Amino acid sequence: MAALESSRAFDPWDPAFLADPYPAYEDLRARGRVHYYEPTNQWLVPHHADVSALLRDRRLGRTYQHRFTHEDFGRTAPPPEHEPFHVLNDHGMLDLEPPDHTRIRRLVSKAFTPRTVERLKPYVEGLAGELVERLVEAGGGDLLTDVAEPLPVSVIAEMLGVPDSERAPLRPWSADICGMYELNPSEDVARKAVRASEEFTEYLRGLIEARRKEPADDLISGLIAAHDEGDRLTEQEMISTCVLLLNAGHEATVNATVNGWWTLFRHPGQLAALRADHALIPTAVEELMRYDTPLQLFERWVLDDIEIDGTTIPRGAEIAMLFGSANHDAEAFENPETLDLSRAENPHISFSAGIHYCIGAPLARLELAASMTALLTKAPGLSLAEEPVRKPNFVIRGLEGLTVEV
Repeated sequence: MAALESSRAFDPWDPAFLADPYPAYEDLRARGRVHYYEPTNQWLVPHHADVSALLRDRRLGRTYQHRFTHEDFGRTAPPPEHEPFHVLNDHGMLDLEPPDHTRIRRLVSKAFTPRTVERLKPYVEGLAGELVERLVEAGGGDLLTDVAEPLPVSVIAEMLGVPDSERAPLRPWSADICGMYELNPSEDVARKAVRASEEFTEYLRGLIEARRKEPADDLISGLIAAHDEGDRLTEQEMISTCVLLLNAGHEATVNATVNGWWTLFRHPGQLAALRADHALIPTAVEELMRYDTPLQLFERWVLDDIEIDGTTIPRGAEIAMLFGSANHDAEAFENPETLDLSRAENPHISFSAGIHYCIGAPLARLELAASMTALLTKAPGLSLAEEPVRKPNFVIRGLEGLTVEV
């Protein structure tokens, strides 16, 4: 297919598009199954069936360095000054392919079994209740900083074994690192990501050393023990895994929470139905993640030529799978532009699919349900205090804050 000239305001840097990208996605789907987008040198894939299939297609990869050098793949190596970020990022399982991905995921998955998540339920629900009670006592506040952020950050920090007194930098480090996942990040964004990568790495190196001397009942101690028992895990892989779990373990949950409540405030009929029937919470969590997807785009490298609807995408190209568009595809969802908290058939792909399916999805669902339950029960009259401001990000979709009244 020829290069994408223009579509109905498809522009990842345009505030109007960021406010509501879904009409542009509808236009992309109507115009075809794949589009070359020159500003990012990517092939955009907007349809649910294609995105779902490509997430499972082993001709694509999150990395190419297990098979090719940068030169072989026709790509330029990252600048040397960005190395701390790439060392940290490239050793996490999200950006690895088998066999390294398989080895690390097998170790980490032990911390996210249904039984483990079920054991966390009292802690998660108790913490959600405490956070909402504080919000109620204050008469309101910022749902983002008062509830949405501290809940998943505390849960992941607890799992990793980060002491309470040392958790303050976790969210800022994560935010700076995640800035590099946006399209065409600026040099200023890169500098912040590098600094955060260096500081986070140094902190975790010290924490790992402390756990070697005095093991505790936490994930870091478990990874150290697994390594000592013969499962190969380098210190860098351990550090990168911890950073990935923190970033992935809260970023989407935070944004799903505030995006979801902002959506509910704009759909008073659906909010009233939810308040009247808390049995809707499980399907409401899924529907809100579909309706305003926290991760809008996921990238893959083309390791071997593939064909989409008669268009050959060559090895060395990059594909951008549009999760937000796929989750609004009428071929996969009945009345996709309608918010339906009781939607039973909901094959959304907000947690990805294939070997990189979100390992923490059960925990994320638990956290989202826990905060929603606490807000519905302890703050039944929760209302919007002021119009929120959308973050100037495309890939990771969220709000600057969500001020509410009780």
